[in-house]
Amino acid sequence: MKNLPRLACSTLVTLLLIVPALPAATPEPTIPVKSFGPLPDGRPTQLFTLENAHGFRADICDFGGIVVNLLVPDRHGQLADVALGFDHAAPYRSQSPFFGALIGRYGNRIAHGKFTLDGATYSLPLNDKPGGIPCSLHGGTVGFDKVLWTAHPAVVAGNPTLTLTYVSQDGEAGYPGKLTAEVTYTVTADNELRIDYRATTDRATPVNLTNHTYFNLHGEGVGTILDHVLTIKAARTTPVNAGLIPTGEIVPVAGAPLDFTSPHAIGERIGVANEQLKFGGGYDHNWVLDNQNGQLAPAATLYEPKSGRLLEVLTTEPGLQFYSGNFLDGKLTGKSGKPYPFRSGLCLETQHYPDSPNQPGFPSTILRPGQTLRSTTIYRFSTK
Repeated sequence: MKNLPRLACSTLVTLLLIVPALPAATPEPTIPVKSFGPLPDGRPTQLFTLENAHGFRADICDFGGIVVNLLVPDRHGQLADVALGFDHAAPYRSQSPFFGALIGRYGNRIAHGKFTLDGATYSLPLNDKPGGIPCSLHGGTVGFDKVLWTAHPAVVAGNPTLTLTYVSQDGEAGYPGKLTAEVTYTVTADNELRIDYRATTDRATPVNLTNHTYFNLHGEGVGTILDHVLTIKAARTTPVNAGLIPTGEIVPVAGAPLDFTSPHAIGERIGVANEQLKFGGGYDHNWVLDNQNGQLAPAATLYEPKSGRLLEVLTTEPGLQFYSGNFLDGKLTGKSGKPYPFRSGLCLETQHYPDSPNQPGFPSTILRPGQTLRSTTIYRFSTK
């Protein structure tokens, strides 16, 4: 600069002073990982943390693909963990009623643990007996919730993700075909937990993948879910028998306590005299979502008035199982050291209908070689 005229130097200095500083680059999110303790057989497990810039966070274990923690702000910005669960891996193997887990090979119930496919009859482990009627529930005694998945954390388009892969061998839990399942969890900047499912097989097999997180929008271990206000975008449901197996009918919900086409507090009608509620001990039913074209669409909203937390569920699936925590009884103690009493959590499981392999009138759940199952569900949190 010593050879420039004085005016030029002055002008250059002025220009340098008025050029705005470039904004600092937004740092890429990291995905911390830590031990989540050994399983009863000694195998180690890991917990992966997916978190956005607002503090919205999902902690997910490679065992069972379990959503262990889900930290969500209230209307004042205070975070609370709204997912029921345990603080280490072992009880998920031996005690858990599917808290937070990935469910497969077939979510929900299959009557008597049997189905016929392409002329062959298959028998599955029986692990549930509502009304004294046995069935195979959520993949049987060792479903996808009780296996160790291969985990691949990554940052995609600025969002932290965790892709979990599991290969279910031909004949595992009685199901035909070698099934490769891939599930990707993503935490977005909009306080969403997005779940993308993908599966392929080398033989025809029924597949129904879902997630079984128990929500309490007060916070886990804080009261019941009876004051939560629920809306389900479904004018029909699949009624069940005493074994909680669908009868094969699809009926309107209008005029019944299963009508959530407009908002209702969960406790408002749960105790009324009704055969379906008697069979389920409360709500434990599949709703036939209004959207049946396989596109991502709203399925339900859940609102907790005190905290202002609002959960919106969007899915490509045709059904939604609403379960009101009817079998929780206070014997399990959760992460915060508090017991989980009757109806202290609820599930909103996006799915195909229960017992579809035995119900020709329901949408098919049969995956064949050369086909790829793809499904997406989003749990979006906000406040009002």
